[in-house]
Amino acid sequence: MPLSNIRILYQDAALLVVDKPTLLLSVPGRAEDNRDCLVTRLQENGYPEARIVHRLDWETSGVMVLARDADSHRELSRQFHDRETEKAYTALCWGEPDADSGRIELPLRYDPPTKPRHVVDHELGRHALTFWRVLERHGRYSRVELTPITGRSHQLRVHMLSIGHPLLGDQLYAHEQALIAHERLCLHACLLVLTHPQTGERMRFESTAPF
Repeated sequence: MPLSNIRILYQDAALLVVDKPTLLLSVPGRAEDNRDCLVTRLQENGYPEARIVHRLDWETSGVMVLARDADSHRELSRQFHDRETEKAYTALCWGEPDADSGRIELPLRYDPPTKPRHVVDHELGRHALTFWRVLERHGRYSRVELTPITGRSHQLRVHMLSIGHPLLGDQLYAHEQALIAHERLCLHACLLVLTHPQTGERMRFESTAPF
């Protein structure tokens, strides 16, 4: 598969920063027909050494970093594990939050009976923390900035649902009105800040949400 709409934001000998489009897996799925993904397209189109460091959901778009050698992969993975990176997302959520900003601290776990969904579970869930702030209010929906401190699967989607503001176009968690309000999941990784694995320079990468 060609690179098509994968935009290269930055590259050097150690890392590759891209803008992942929606409806593209970060890594191959288990089924043979799910081999098409971000890392495979990059490896087959000029970046055979590209190694995945972190993931975005299939429907989520935005900034991702990949490593280009083993040492850089190890260091970037450590930064994500130790929460030394900074991440922010732009999203459209249903309705208007009462406040202008807030925090959501609710433990999450995978829910096999409703897979691939995740749920809030105060007994078995893993700690999850999200900060949010309203950027724009439009009555039926709001544009918000979401900052995950932890990196749980579906964290932003479940946390916003938990406060009554599911994300527009979310096929897993939105109610019908929010689902049909947009043709795609309105969640975009707009900011990633990391330390260069070789030079030690703090680097900032941004991408404007396409919705």
